[in-house]
Amino acid sequence: MAEGLSDSAPTPTPSDRIKLNVGGKLFETTVSTLQSGGPDSLLAALSSRPSNEPVFIDRDPEIFSVLLSLLRSNRLPSTARRFSKQELSDEALYYGIESQLRSAMSPPPLSGIDASVVATIRPASDGLPSAFTAEAGDGSIWIAHGGQVSAYDWTLNHSCTIRTHLEDITSLCRVWPDVAAVGSDSSAGLHFYDFSRVSHIGSIHWTDPSDPRIYKARVTAIADSPDKVFASFDCPHRENCILLVDKSTLQLVSEIGRQSGSATKTMVSGKLTWLPETGTIIGSAVSCGAFGYSGYIRIWDPRSGSVVWETNEPGSGRSSRFGDSFADVDVDPVESTLFKICSKSGDLAVADLRKLSDDPWVYLEDKNPSLRYAGGGSSSVLHCYRGQVFVGRDGSLEVWSRVEEEEGEKRIEGRMFRRNFVDKLEDSERGIVRKIEVGGDRLFVSRENVEGIEVWESSHLSGAVSLF
Repeated sequence: MAEGLSDSAPTPTPSDRIKLNVGGKLFETTVSTLQSGGPDSLLAALSSRPSNEPVFIDRDPEIFSVLLSLLRSNRLPSTARRFSKQELSDEALYYGIESQLRSAMSPPPLSGIDASVVATIRPASDGLPSAFTAEAGDGSIWIAHGGQVSAYDWTLNHSCTIRTHLEDITSLCRVWPDVAAVGSDSSAGLHFYDFSRVSHIGSIHWTDPSDPRIYKARVTAIADSPDKVFASFDCPHRENCILLVDKSTLQLVSEIGRQSGSATKTMVSGKLTWLPETGTIIGSAVSCGAFGYSGYIRIWDPRSGSVVWETNEPGSGRSSRFGDSFADVDVDPVESTLFKICSKSGDLAVADLRKLSDDPWVYLEDKNPSLRYAGGGSSSVLHCYRGQVFVGRDGSLEVWSRVEEEEGEKRIEGRMFRRNFVDKLEDSERGIVRKIEVGGDRLFVSRENVEGIEVWESSHLSGAVSLF
């Protein structure tokens, strides 16, 4: 009998219980429940008080009831809907349990075929976004509008706005939790702003005293790695390069990829991505002229400054698809895959970054006859995220998802893709999609001449509570 009792869970005794008086309302719970908030939380500290008298806390009792339920079950109760995310976040921060709240309120893993618009973020002034960057970890976002950058936290509430010295910002990258790198196609230099101090903390300019063509160089794209910032610069005389900046000191380290942009295959990179698996930087450029689209994709090794691989369209890498150059390119660093969308046919192609060749492309086929025809890809943009490729074609938004192998599906090294629409027909009428980015399992979309950034999330799993 004694042995059987030893295997069962202990029943709380009076000494295990603790009483709290929150805003005049009495709560009784267990010490273990309060300690589940973490050793550094206020509640854990209160649980160790020797007195048996109720501890008074001058806070909102209704919100505390929600947070207490969260500590008991690791889930939010239905009563959480009565409060805004900001109200819940402020109280959780006071009690030191913000991480538990954030985990409970985070959207489910993003699935493009099960996503819908849950919010639209509109900056208070200059509401047309010119650039934005999403945080991969928590789903917060920084939006450039005019010469300002507005920060929105993981609850999507406005936290800060910085007014820069630029008239407009066209490139934006979050290089530290509180530091943004910004650039403009109308003003020279790469500039760093600190949100915590609300100040300008440094600038990088591309200069060369021996070459008078290098002046007033503007930034066209920014990317970063754990220790470097990469920025592509373009001069009025079309000279261009990529500068490497040390993140810890914000000082110039080196220059790679310098070229004279007198031809399509030597124009400035408009998109940069760092590849952590190989430690290389991939850049692409696209232009549209009287004879259609043209551009290049190039991979550099920052350590040596040499080109590892490149393809030009028209040129190499199009075999029988001459004249159907790509309109946009994006990289999935996790999957080590490179995607492009063709400007005339609208076809989507994928290449394995570990097996690049002169013509590495595998063109994905759409086997679903029920989908409406998407047309060409001249106004298309791409964004890759965890085995999914989001495609904006004019106003529509679609996703190519990796699926299990089925007969007739297109394969790349055992990986299959199928196309579906993310949006409804009425969604596609809001305007032409100009940029797509994912952060914290949220899909952010901006549209041409439309104020604000759309926020898309997948449906919550069974039993979870949506607070939007």
